[in-house]
Amino acid sequence: MEQQENELDRESFCCPVCLDPLKDPVTTGCGHSYFMSCIKTHWDNKEDRGSYSCPQCRQTFKPRPVLVKNTMLADLVEELKKTGLQAAPADHCPAGPEDVACDFCIGRKLKALKSFLNCLASYCEKHLQPHFQSPPFKVHTLMEPSEKLQENICSRHNEVMTMFCRTDQQCICYLCSVEEHKDHDTVSAAAERTERQRELGLRRQTIQQRVQDKEKDVKLLPQELEAINGSADKAVEYSEKNFNELIRLLEKRSSDVEQQIRSQQETKLSPVRELQERLEQEITELKMKDHELKQLLDTEDHNQLLHNYPSLAPLIKSTHSSSFRICPRRYRKDKRAAVLQVRGRIRDILRETETNILQIVSRVDVLLQQPVIKHSSDQVRVDFLKYSQEITLDPNTVNKHLILSEGNRKVTASLEEQAYSNHPDRFTFLPQVLSRESLTEHCYWEVEVGVTLEETSVAVTYKNIRRAGYRECEFGKNYKSWSLNCGGKIYNFYYNRIWSRVPGPWSSRVGVYLDHNAGVLSFYSISDTMTLLHRVQTTFTQPLYAGVTVYYGDTAEFCELK
Repeated sequence: MEQQENELDRESFCCPVCLDPLKDPVTTGCGHSYFMSCIKTHWDNKEDRGSYSCPQCRQTFKPRPVLVKNTMLADLVEELKKTGLQAAPADHCPAGPEDVACDFCIGRKLKALKSFLNCLASYCEKHLQPHFQSPPFKVHTLMEPSEKLQENICSRHNEVMTMFCRTDQQCICYLCSVEEHKDHDTVSAAAERTERQRELGLRRQTIQQRVQDKEKDVKLLPQELEAINGSADKAVEYSEKNFNELIRLLEKRSSDVEQQIRSQQETKLSPVRELQERLEQEITELKMKDHELKQLLDTEDHNQLLHNYPSLAPLIKSTHSSSFRICPRRYRKDKRAAVLQVRGRIRDILRETETNILQIVSRVDVLLQQPVIKHSSDQVRVDFLKYSQEITLDPNTVNKHLILSEGNRKVTASLEEQAYSNHPDRFTFLPQVLSRESLTEHCYWEVEVGVTLEETSVAVTYKNIRRAGYRECEFGKNYKSWSLNCGGKIYNFYYNRIWSRVPGPWSSRVGVYLDHNAGVLSFYSISDTMTLLHRVQTTFTQPLYAGVTVYYGDTAEFCELK
């Protein structure tokens, strides 16, 4: 009885909105009292309607009343606080916008604590008590508060769906289980829920195990990064050592060649100088004879001329041919030919050194343990065929000026636009097409190109290369693609708008080898022999796709390799 009186006292002096003891109480014209802030907030939310009502009796006021503090009630509340008047407990708080309201509260709705499927209703603590005290209510299904109770009721039989049909994968009521789901695999919803919870638990364990495995991998990554950096440093050190040694050899070879040239120079100069001295001596002697003869010819004394004439020494025949010619141009050509021969040998050495260094870089990469083919210029084609990859072209990527044939292995350029449907993967401007197959392992394929003066591109690219536009879509003109262009019986290699002329024997068939893991991409000229044209050593971050660019009058066909 005393508890009920205390409850009555508490409710009488508490704000009907927030259920806390009145503070700064105001009284409306209907006689109900509220917190000043609570009633103001309530009326502020109704401002746009033009009328103001009491939250309890719904009496309306026009215009908005001017609220004045009820000092007598405020003093009384302060006195009662001293005797133990407390704020309302949490379970007696009114339901907020995010809460489920009690369906049995009249007027002010309290927050519901539980919902019952059998009743399709939610209850606050006060109205929940009969379900715990009355035997008929004890069998009702209790659940957390929910505003979607109707979703648990069968729309056909208006019964609680306590069964689950595994055949149709849906919740049903017991009447459904004996009617339209009669011959289906049905169990109780609780049993199915238990089974699904078990599966979810196992799936969660799998996810947690994966998380643990990934976390272990993450912990190992610093070691892997350190190993990569160490391998790269060793490769750079080895490269510098080899190039420095090569530079020293070149300097020594240059010094030796210069010394040999100077030695040959002296060898050639010596007889020339001797010849020059002898010729100059003969010229001097001949000039002296000429002077004597001139004096004798000029004399007018007949006796003296006849007397001196027999004493003249006869002319000695010159030992050197008057047709002697020196050929400095031929000499220079011989020397230039020798230097060019040395330069060719040095270039061959540089190429071999580059190949060796690239192979070593590939071998020292501790993360790339896949086997890598050791490329060489004399490697036979049969070694590559075991990695042959069948390539077919993707119709969704082909430009509208290209025609596919031969089972989508051959592409022909046409001036007429084809009636292809629009597709986001289609190249809209450039006559290009990609393969269906993604390339992520060891792969080898060959392309037969029929080229005029236009360049046909044999390329690989990431799939996310742009499709609309010009430069940013063209193979080799961005950082997402690598392209060997064939035209006019010459080769050019393009990557990220940087091009280089590629020497090598011309052939209409180009072989392409890819080791995705090792970051090796090689192009070959295929004829009676297999000649390396160009090699790329990089790191591929995505799967690659084969591609070709074909201009009007040209074709490109991915060959069937056996």
